[in-house]
Amino acid sequence: MGTGKVYLVGAGPGDIGLITVKGLEAIKQAEVILYDRLANPKLLEFVPADCELIYCGKLPERHILRQENINDLLVKKAQEGKMVVRLKGGDPGVFGRVGEEAEALAKHQIPFEIVPGITSGIAAPLYAGIPVTHREHAESFAVITAHDKSEDGKPVLNWDSLARGIDTIAFYMGVRNLPFICENLIAYGKPSNTPVILIQWGTFGRQKTLQGTLADISDKVKEAKFSNPAIILVGPVISLREKMKWFENKPLYGRQIILARTSESPSDLAKELAAQGADVIEFPKWKRITLPVNPEILAKIDSYDQILFTSPESVDEFFNILYENQFDIRRIRAELFGVSNKSLKALRERGFIPLPADEMSVMGKRLVVCDTQWEKDENADVWLTSEKVLDSQFFPIFRRIFDDAVINTVVFPNSASVEPFMRGLRECGIHLMENVQIVSMGKKTMNAVMKQGLPVSEMPKQATKEALVELLASKPIGIM
Repeated sequence: MGTGKVYLVGAGPGDIGLITVKGLEAIKQAEVILYDRLANPKLLEFVPADCELIYCGKLPERHILRQENINDLLVKKAQEGKMVVRLKGGDPGVFGRVGEEAEALAKHQIPFEIVPGITSGIAAPLYAGIPVTHREHAESFAVITAHDKSEDGKPVLNWDSLARGIDTIAFYMGVRNLPFICENLIAYGKPSNTPVILIQWGTFGRQKTLQGTLADISDKVKEAKFSNPAIILVGPVISLREKMKWFENKPLYGRQIILARTSESPSDLAKELAAQGADVIEFPKWKRITLPVNPEILAKIDSYDQILFTSPESVDEFFNILYENQFDIRRIRAELFGVSNKSLKALRERGFIPLPADEMSVMGKRLVVCDTQWEKDENADVWLTSEKVLDSQFFPIFRRIFDDAVINTVVFPNSASVEPFMRGLRECGIHLMENVQIVSMGKKTMNAVMKQGLPVSEMPKQATKEALVELLASKPIGIM
């Protein structure tokens, strides 16, 4: 067994669209991932099904894994021949302790690569409408750690250079030391009316800001009970914010949505909601277990008049089985049908012209190809290609996601999503269906929701993503 390789990857500041192409490719190939609290857990959706996930998250004064243990784990997993990804929030070289991890790997002669990421000190201000440099306002920029290894955690800095020589300063994770920071900047010459802004959970839909000056921001933070994770930005360039803010103007900014999921892959609906400014968590996470090929059905595939596919995954599995068994698909004479738009799309991508399920005839010999248990049909054979089950490895990940988020909206896209969603919550040990707005995409879905004993506030005029966005944008959070 040869030595593996380690990729030290910057996950970016939160918005998963900000990860680099190279970083995402490393995640998709990983056999082991060690990930931090501030690396968006939604990036783990892209990992292979058999990837081992190890949480290394840290909170002040409470470490899940200490740095030396993380170093040892990276070495150990690589020595087992694994392809290992160390996934770190922001950029690994900006207060990410990548130097210590790289040194440990080099000491044991383990190959590694460092993949840069977008650091939050630049990204969070931009999502708040503030460039850290500007020809008229700021020609210099500094990133500063707002705590150090000393007993009281107060950083020892060259305050004179910061106060007099730097136009824009980004302090990382410094809410607790904010009074100390403001006092020193003023004492060393920074005007007390210098603008300051705190940006919490920057680039997430839950992003919040609090603005003031060096003179009053500490009192404002105390009154608002503002907390980390947050970037503290100091400098006159903050004055551009009212002209340039864009993220907070999105129609669904502030919405923290759970979208009930029945598929393994990310949905177009989730992408659209996120594009409109919402935080979107697709729940639960599924994995599939391949089942043995049904030889009796395989032997008579060319005898069916109609074949119905219940999911895009069942389409892929069906044709993969035919290919592996050297079956010429030109022998299929059946009309092909799909239960969902995704199923129809998967068939079209293979060169077929399928029809919706409701256009099936009652006449003829019929086969249903499915990846979950299907209601019995006396007039059809059923071919179960795989079994879809809840992925329990993601249960603790979802618990951490929900601890950080404040969910205010739950969307059920179809009736089939309701029961598995509620079962997933029970198995995860998560309780969040109180004080949330519930939206059903259609009457059939609404009936399924009510059957579970849940209240339904409203449903969009049509079961489309555009109509859903319009509904959510027209209703203040908390009022449906």
